[in-house]
Amino acid sequence: MSALVDEIFRVFSEYGSEQYLGERVSMTEHMLQAAYAAEQDGAPPQLVAAALLHDYGHFIHELPADSAQHGIDTQHEEVAHAFLSEHFGPEIAEPIRMHVAAKRYLCATDPAYLDELSPASVHSLHLQGGPYSPEEVAEFELSAYAEDAVRLRRYDDIGKVEGLETPDLEHYRPVLEAAMRD
Repeated sequence: MSALVDEIFRVFSEYGSEQYLGERVSMTEHMLQAAYAAEQDGAPPQLVAAALLHDYGHFIHELPADSAQHGIDTQHEEVAHAFLSEHFGPEIAEPIRMHVAAKRYLCATDPAYLDELSPASVHSLHLQGGPYSPEEVAEFELSAYAEDAVRLRRYDDIGKVEGLETPDLEHYRPVLEAAMRD
């Protein structure tokens, strides 16, 4: 058993029961639903791991939990990336770092996407800089991880279903342990 995965699960246990930023699910429920969606979609294990950990930065940033309500972007994706990239490869850490950018990208490139966002996600979109400009769209598309980031974003968006049954954290332990850097 990995001490790192134990620590990640401890942090989930400590902070994961908090409501997910204006949604009807807890943080842990949200991330488990995103991982489950990735698994059901046949995503590779690294993307399943990224889906499980994509909002980990909300647990470990040092700002108040209600920062968004006060107009502050916690940059949780960068916080998560800084920590997770020390322990996992870029195939996990980069889609996590880019999942907010993927929301901004989709808002700029898919006219129906913005209408699909929850009110809380629309609020955070404005804090995160709004839809991308054409130049930002082009830059995003150059990344080797753009496609995975968009897939992760879609899993993130659907992981907000109150009462949805998913596997528990322990179900994902082997995926995380297999993905860790030596």
